[in-house]
Amino acid sequence: MSRLLRTTLSLFVSGLILFTVAGCGSDSSSPPPDDLAAEEPTFDEQYRPQFHYTPRQNWMNDPNGMVYNDGVFHFFHQYNPEGNTWGHMSWNHATTEDLVHWEHQGVAIPEEGNEMIFSGSAVVDENNTAGFGTNDGQAPMVAIYTSHYTIAEDSTDQAQSLAYSTDGGETWTKYEGNPVLEHPDPNFRDPNVFWYAPGEKWVMTIALPTQHKVQFYESTNLKDWSLMSEFGPAGGTDGIWECPALFQVPVEGSDQEQWVLQVDLNPGSVAGGSGGQYFLGSFDGTTFTPREGGLETAPHWVDYGPDFYAVIPWNNVPEEDGRALWMAWMNNWEYAQDIPTSPWRSAQTIPRSVHVRTIDGTRRLVQRPVEELQQLRENAVQLEGRTIESGMTSLAEDGISGQTLEIVAEFEPGDAETVGVAVREGKNERTIVGYDAATDSVFVDRTTSGAVDFHDAFASRDAAPLATPDGRVKLHIFVDRSSVEVFANDGARVLTHRIFPRPESDGVSLVAEGGPAQLVRLEAWSLRSIWPSR
Repeated sequence: MSRLLRTTLSLFVSGLILFTVAGCGSDSSSPPPDDLAAEEPTFDEQYRPQFHYTPRQNWMNDPNGMVYNDGVFHFFHQYNPEGNTWGHMSWNHATTEDLVHWEHQGVAIPEEGNEMIFSGSAVVDENNTAGFGTNDGQAPMVAIYTSHYTIAEDSTDQAQSLAYSTDGGETWTKYEGNPVLEHPDPNFRDPNVFWYAPGEKWVMTIALPTQHKVQFYESTNLKDWSLMSEFGPAGGTDGIWECPALFQVPVEGSDQEQWVLQVDLNPGSVAGGSGGQYFLGSFDGTTFTPREGGLETAPHWVDYGPDFYAVIPWNNVPEEDGRALWMAWMNNWEYAQDIPTSPWRSAQTIPRSVHVRTIDGTRRLVQRPVEELQQLRENAVQLEGRTIESGMTSLAEDGISGQTLEIVAEFEPGDAETVGVAVREGKNERTIVGYDAATDSVFVDRTTSGAVDFHDAFASRDAAPLATPDGRVKLHIFVDRSSVEVFANDGARVLTHRIFPRPESDGVSLVAEGGPAQLVRLEAWSLRSIWPSR
């Protein structure tokens, strides 16, 4: 059946095409793009993150095409070259050699004609299976992405396409045989591809969003694909499924690896709006089988905050590195286009390493900030044990304050109902990161974090269940100009939040409510900016 005929027929299918025509996590009711921002970016604008990736200007959403090649981590992302809201989707390109400092490379794969470039992945084709390579010995890089075709005013279709680079990612050429994979469902997107060595083949994980399914395809040349199996519905199904990824992660305390299937959900995530869920299981080269033995399982959330979406892992990370690495879009589709930033909009999380740990006898996914971030540390302060009386205890006299901080604090709750740390504290505003003893949960309260009135869904207090077998709580907190990322108990629970405080709100306080608590120890550092202009 032709793409045009399939698209026309799809308009009769219960209106679902109107639900998701705009790509991974995007909003089909998006306003038209803003005019190109006139001001020259300084990277010192109010709310501009100082150690998180942001584009120079304009709208950004999902990370795409994350791949390591010849000493460089390549990162692409959904991008609007023409404005500060969603539209004109293209792949923008950035690179880093240390996962900390970024070089902006510009638009790599642009929107053309009726085709927008939606989310996908990239690989290094070491064996030149697709035939894109030249005779210079450099392995081609191949991007596998969703082509989003506008057929008519209210008629769209999605299919999978290729682009390739033979100069290390500097320039990209779209494959003349595109698209390489189509489907009767017009909502068919976000291919994530990796090399499966035991079968000497490429494996693609891809979403059927409105069906709450993930499909697995195989190919020997990246051009011809065959369906192997599918997974779902399972876990959370209140919203559409997007941006799936199947990959292996290290199991802590062993030399084993665990297969993980990550699937995004929008809306219906644990903190409202968009978010990610995961399934642990096995993959035999054809089928993914969850460990829990069935599909009707409660969701396991990747991040309990509202601002962690469209996460994908880096492909081709060197074996000697030994890590599984990923990064996510730090925003939420409920208010993504309303956050008060200019001349850019959106940020990515800090890169994280992903692991599996046995917690209470069950394997669970955990995350840690990459160690490379430690190079930004300065002005170290260490506090030894002290009693925290009920109320707020400022740490200004201890030399701890700032807009960009890393804090590691360990507590014994004692008689306190809640204990934790308030950051970005100022007149009538603060963000509180703490532990709630009554509910055995770690939480982030941003209800008075600064600018919160730009959207009804923004002001929130979000929590994650947290076991404390030794009676202690450890909070590893990264504070930037417009974000807070919390890794509790060495990444057993993670919460990611955007915040928009005033620049002068840079205080830090210890917090206890309902009784005294004990600070076991606290370390804090200010973090240098990653931007040369700063």
